[in-house]
This record gives sequence, structure tokens and C-alpha cells, in this order.
Amino acid sequence: MNGLPPAEPIKLEGFGEQNLYQRREKIFTRHIGGRFQKLRLYSGWPFLLAYFALPWLTWDDRQAILFDLPARQFHLFGLTLWPQDLWLLGWLLMIGAFGLFTVTSLVGRLWCGYTCPQTVWTAIFMWVEQITEGERHQRIRLDALPFGWNRKFWNKLKRRSSKHLLWLGWAAFTALTFVGYFTPIREMSQQLLSANLAAIDGWTYFWIAFFTAATYINAGWMREQVCIYMCPYARFQSAMIDKDTLIVSYDPKRGEPRGSRQRKADQNNLGDCINCRLCVQVCPTGIDIRDGLQYQCIGCAHCIDACNQVMDKMDYPRDLISYTTENRLAGRTTRWLRPKSVGYGVICLLLVGAFGWALSQRSTFAFDILRERGTLWHQTADGAVRNDYQLKLMNKAQQHQEFVVSVLNPNANLISARQVELDGGTLRNIDMQIKWHNPPAPNTALDIQVCTTDKARCRVETTRFLSPGATP
Repeated sequence: MNGLPPAEPIKLEGFGEQNLYQRREKIFTRHIGGRFQKLRLYSGWPFLLAYFALPWLTWDDRQAILFDLPARQFHLFGLTLWPQDLWLLGWLLMIGAFGLFTVTSLVGRLWCGYTCPQTVWTAIFMWVEQITEGERHQRIRLDALPFGWNRKFWNKLKRRSSKHLLWLGWAAFTALTFVGYFTPIREMSQQLLSANLAAIDGWTYFWIAFFTAATYINAGWMREQVCIYMCPYARFQSAMIDKDTLIVSYDPKRGEPRGSRQRKADQNNLGDCINCRLCVQVCPTGIDIRDGLQYQCIGCAHCIDACNQVMDKMDYPRDLISYTTENRLAGRTTRWLRPKSVGYGVICLLLVGAFGWALSQRSTFAFDILRERGTLWHQTADGAVRNDYQLKLMNKAQQHQEFVVSVLNPNANLISARQVELDGGTLRNIDMQIKWHNPPAPNTALDIQVCTTDKARCRVETTRFLSPGATP
């Protein structure tokens, strides 16, 4: 239709024909147990429980973690951050990045395989699929069943419907919890349970629906496509790993040449790999780990557990597929302390120290000085010049605080209130008038100081004092 010839397969020497527009092949994973799957369970469930439990915790009669966007306050237990503190978020992002770099340089994609939210939620959706549609061979037959007005098709429809209903329920529960980090979750839940739907803001409904759809699509339908194509981490991980990085790898010296056989049969010069393809069937991204290191591998160790179970049945040594390094596979020594990993770790520790210091030095209040609109200056009866300002004072702490406002210029006098009281987490606009006898040159710098009453914290802001002849 666009005048271009249809795409043709490309022939690459040694690889056969490769179609550039290959359709995605649906992956039907086989359920597998093992020590690494138990480890994934122990690492995933604490993360999952923390995600769902944290919004329900209280701290000083408020939600412990609440990102209150309308009030522009971000509560993290006893700490309250304001938009002026968002630079701290930059520190946290850098700490997270270099922490991930350090872990990746040492142990590969351990984060992806064990604690990444996409991995954890996809595992839950796959478990739901297993209990509703059956094991791998049952799901393959069910998927291949054509449409028809028969008992088998209605059984397929019932199983598929129950699966998608459970998926949508879990996705909605996930979305409600996520929105609960930004909207008081107790109040929102009570309104939903009491069917008081009109009391909930329309944007709340929108975001619940949006994140329900996002969870349902990402964990239920896209699955490995998110890890392979959407996540940038899969693309730049090769810059962080080397031959001493711990990866999931197949030992070709021991496994090749591969071939099927019976349990007690002679190997006939074959390697330990019996070519059962269980390592492929359990892989959530559908790769064959025997082809070598691939960026699609998320380090989940499904293939290790599957292969070890086969080795046990065949009375062969374990760890034909294992967590190892390229140097160890080649018979060389693995070095854990390397310039790359040490450099990442040192930078991460420095960032953590800098973040801790910045957090400890963070001021518990902030203020801005704005000139009142209208007349630039006023001439008083005693010959002095008066300027009017507005002081925006913010108490960033959660406790009640008292502040003292003063002018540092020796000839300027503050003729408005000098002491201000503010409750925790509040903002107040204060009218402020400053009079200057024998006014200086036009547009003179004026220093305003605000301190806590105990003088533990003081801040100074500079504005301009206008007098006759000054320009705005």
C-alpha cells in the first residue's frame, strides 16, 4: 500500500534465515521448584508485603508514608519533605544507580531475577495462570483449542475468564495501594467500601484505572517483553559486567556433545546434557541458556533448579548450569575486588555519606520575601522611607516552632511583628514593613534574617530597598 516491497528474510552465514519482522512466540513456562526458587520466594514476599503494608502504617496521627501532592508535602515517617527539598531526590536516584552498578558488576542481574517489581508481579500472574489453566502441557492444549460450540471450548472460556478476573482483581488491588501512597488510603478505602463514590475525586478514579490497566498489561500480557524491550537496564548491563561477574551460565566442556539417553545407559562419549530442554521450558524469557550469555537472561536461576533436578535423576554431578563466572568456566581465578566494582562501591558510599550529611544539615524552615504590588515606596511623616513586603514563612518540621524576624542593616527598622509562631507543616504569609531614616542610595541591598528562638537555625535572604529616585 505504501509502494515499498515486502520485507524478505535475511540470510546470514551459519544462522539460516532471519526475519526482521518476526512475530512474538508465546511462552508457556513450566513450574519448577528448587533452592533458588525458594530464595526468590523469600526475597519477593518481604518486598510485596512491605509494598501493601506501608501505606497503612501511622506516624504521629497521620499516614506514615504519604506523598500529599495538593499540600505539596511528602511524609516519610518522621521526615517531611517539601518541593524545595526535591534536590534530595537527585541524591537518592544517584545512590540507587551506583548501588545497582555495584551489585551488577559483582553478581550480575540479581536485582532483576529476585526483587524487581516486574519479576515479582509477573511471577504472581503466572502462578494464577497455573492454578486456573493447569500445567504447561495443559495450557498449550488449551491455547490451541479452536473456537466452537462444544464442551471443551466452554471449559476453555471458563478457565480463561477466571484467570483474567483474578488478574484484574490483583491489578486493581495493586493500583489501589499505589494510589494510597498519594491519597490517604484509610479514608479512600472507607469511601469505597461504603459506596460513597461521590466523595472521591475524579482524578483518583482515573489513576486507579490507569495503574490497574498498566499492571494487568505489563504482568499479564507483556511479561518478558517489558524486560527485553522496554527496560533500559537490559541494554546497558554489558557495560558493567566482565569475565569476573557472577552470571547464570552453562558449562559446555562438561555438557557437550549433548544427547538423549536412559538413566543407566552408557553415555557413549556424550556430555552430561541430555537435551531435555527443561532449562528452556522453565525460562520466563524463553531463551536457551546453552547458547551462552544473552541480554535477555534476568538471572532468575529457573534453569539451574531444573537442570539440577535432572542431574539428580541421572546420578550426574549438579551445577551443569550454575551461578559462575566466565573466568571460572575457563579454569582461571575469579577476582572479586576489581577496579570497576571497587570504584562503583566507593562512589556509592560517598554519595550515601553526602546524602546523610545534607539531610542532617537540612533547615527546618524556609522563607521567601516578595515586594507588595503597588507603590514602590512610601514617604512617612517623620521623613523616613517605608517599603512594604510579604514574608512567606514555611515550617518544614512537624513540631510547633517560633521564629524571630530581624533586619541586619543597621539603619533599617522593622515596624511589623518580629516574632512568629507556626504549627508543624504549615505555611503563612506575613505582611512586613521596613522603615529607613535617612534612606541610602536607590535600590540598596537589604538583608532579612529569620531564626528559631533558640538560634539553632538561622537563614538570611537579600532583597532590595527602594527609595526616591529608584527604578523598579
